[in-house]
Amino acid sequence: MEETGKGEKMTKPNYGETVRLTVAQAVLKFLAAQYSVSDGVRRRFVPAAMGIFGHGNVAGLGQALDQYSDILPFVQGRNEQGLAHAATAFAKATNRKQVIAVTASIGPGAMNMVTAAALATVNRVPLLLLPGDAYATRRQGPVLQQLENPNQPDLTVNDAFRPVSRFFDRISRPEQLLYSLPQAFRVLSSTVDTGAVVLALPQDVQSHAFDWPVEFFKEREWKIRRPVPSQDDVEAVAKIISNAKAPVIIAGGGITYSEATVELEALANATGIPVCETFGGKSAVQNPGDWFMQGIGLEGSPAANHIVGKADVVISIGTRLTDFATASQSIFHNPEVKFVSINVAELDAFKQGAAPILGDAKISMTALLKALGSYRVPKNWSDEVIKEMNIWNKVRWDSINPDVPFDKSNLDSPATDAVLTQGQLIGLMQEASQSGDVIITAAGGPPGDILKVWDATNGRIAHTEFGFSCMGYEIPAAIGVRLANPDTKKRIITFIGDGTFVMAPTEIVTAAQERLDVTFVVSENHGYQVIRRLQMWRVGHHFGNEFRYREDGPSVSQSATAPGKAPRLEGDYLKIDLVKMAEGMGAKTYRPVTNSEVRDVLAKTRTEKGPIVIVVPTIQHELLPPSEVWWDVAPAEVDSGDQPWLEVPRNDYNEGLKTQRWHA
Repeated sequence: MEETGKGEKMTKPNYGETVRLTVAQAVLKFLAAQYSVSDGVRRRFVPAAMGIFGHGNVAGLGQALDQYSDILPFVQGRNEQGLAHAATAFAKATNRKQVIAVTASIGPGAMNMVTAAALATVNRVPLLLLPGDAYATRRQGPVLQQLENPNQPDLTVNDAFRPVSRFFDRISRPEQLLYSLPQAFRVLSSTVDTGAVVLALPQDVQSHAFDWPVEFFKEREWKIRRPVPSQDDVEAVAKIISNAKAPVIIAGGGITYSEATVELEALANATGIPVCETFGGKSAVQNPGDWFMQGIGLEGSPAANHIVGKADVVISIGTRLTDFATASQSIFHNPEVKFVSINVAELDAFKQGAAPILGDAKISMTALLKALGSYRVPKNWSDEVIKEMNIWNKVRWDSINPDVPFDKSNLDSPATDAVLTQGQLIGLMQEASQSGDVIITAAGGPPGDILKVWDATNGRIAHTEFGFSCMGYEIPAAIGVRLANPDTKKRIITFIGDGTFVMAPTEIVTAAQERLDVTFVVSENHGYQVIRRLQMWRVGHHFGNEFRYREDGPSVSQSATAPGKAPRLEGDYLKIDLVKMAEGMGAKTYRPVTNSEVRDVLAKTRTEKGPIVIVVPTIQHELLPPSEVWWDVAPAEVDSGDQPWLEVPRNDYNEGLKTQRWHA
């Protein structure tokens, strides 16, 4: 029995045998008893927790994490967003079979995780967040960091999680967990509906005690299912492909999550259908044949894009087909092109008006190959693929060969000590890479360059987050990937630009604290150079993307009060010592400049312990060869008369609009 609002007694449901725990203790005890099962392999679903404590979670979840630290180890972080990114990377690296829970305090601590929640949901990676929330009882009046909305007193800042989460609940009474925790794990274990799961826990409710059913804490298994395709769908798709004279496969991240690399390669080997990879699908092919075309789309190889443009049947497997892959719907030039797809999600399966196979990639490709029988692409199509790739592979090699001196005398920028291009730096990392190594990228120039020229085959893995293209993911991601891959013979390397490094380097401290063997290679090219590239393409003039000192002249505040010619950010490059920054956060640091120095450092640090930061100056404005496709980023239609450079990009954009198609 318990008290009601009028002092009356209310009968509890019959829970059978019970145990008295706080809400926070019950949450963690439940998490520790959950297991995922995939292809018969049983794993701890939540093997650890991460977080930063504040008044909104220290007395509740903090006490419980201390009590249960033996069964749920706790990782202390520096920034809540970074910790949530690390947890997402961990889940991605385990192919969505395990998650790490992340807790934060009420208010800004919780809000720091909203970006990470969006990243996980967009990429369909499971993420479990446990933010503190405002008091449920309200007798305290507005508490520190509480949002006061005069029309919705139950609204808190945590409601910002709702649109970027797959599951959200605010636990205002203990017994609500009996429903919500199983629902949370239903979403976390779903191949279709997974993403961020948020259980907002009011700080007073976390400490409330309740008599819980003992049954609630017994070990429970969550099967990660492989949806079986309809045979009718398989046969319908096989019929379309069997009539194709120029088919292509676009391989997405779903192939990796399904662990269907062998099946993809079997399909390509048997049929000769050429295969290209999206950002998420990078590494889907591990044993390439003459049919392999590397990356597709805006940052793909021009060879792949030329072939895809001629295709009469496009087979998309495990991909969302975003505008980077489709070049804003301009890449498919064949007027007779047809689309088929394999996907677990209906939303993606029907894109482009495709004939779909709704099912797991591994099972579906096996069934499709059987249904295709003896089908093989015409020889002239295979020959064209080989011809295009031979041309591209020479261009690729020339652009990443570190032993070819580069003449930077004609570049329109201040002199630096860089002698290598970013492409050549990638070439050096490629030389040093071994089977089992993982390279991590997410935003700026690195993910596009890795998609275009990195050889992620023969056991080398590219961990690329580009669904959200989130700056700040890369460094904490190395923590998550290393926790998922404890074999220190395999090197975990994050490749980032100096722009991303300066934005969010703090989790290097966490990597040092946890004694994690991870390497961060920083391309020091003095700014957001990939956006400068886009700016020059779509505006015709650069502004505000490089790390430069403001020119001499009146200050910004003086210009605001007395408008005139304001000083611009067009002085020399900023003198930022990234090496000292990293060293101060506990990393072992290096700044090699020449190709031989970079080679030596990469070899030396392969077996070193703890976090390593390697800062390599690279030549700004020197980019990899273009992919030769269009992208829908609209230039200004008019200018004030003093920016004549706008006319050329606008005319170019208008020409590109003519290549966009709607596919039914």
